[in-house]
Amino acid sequence: QVQLVESGGGLVQAGGSLRLSCAVSARTFSRYTMAWFRQAPGKEREFVGAIDRTGDRTYYADSVKGRFTISRDNAKNTVYLQMNSLKPEDTAVYYCAASFRDYSGSYYVANYWGQGTQVTVSS
Repeated sequence: QVQLVESGGGLVQAGGSLRLSCAVSARTFSRYTMAWFRQAPGKEREFVGAIDRTGDRTYYADSVKGRFTISRDNAKNTVYLQMNSLKPEDTAVYYCAASFRDYSGSYYVANYWGQGTQVTVSS
């Protein structure tokens, strides 16, 4: 069973930065494409961004493009989400996800999910 554990959430002022981490317990971490999603209160879960198996390609939602960066360290079985220039509308629970499937910018189909970490951005 693959487990994903997010960390790094917290409270930050608008304009600040946070880095989320997602540690994955899988022998074959490098076989998964990884993604970040978020869910704000009263809203549906939304795609934030994704990264391919090698870390060469990343994809972002328009709402975070230029502010957020996804990276991965296959030696550490970890994926990261660096969030800069945070806005109050970025407040949400952030989830990481893993997929066996290739991803090329369309619909991300997750096979595994983390439990989420809260990010709150104050104005």
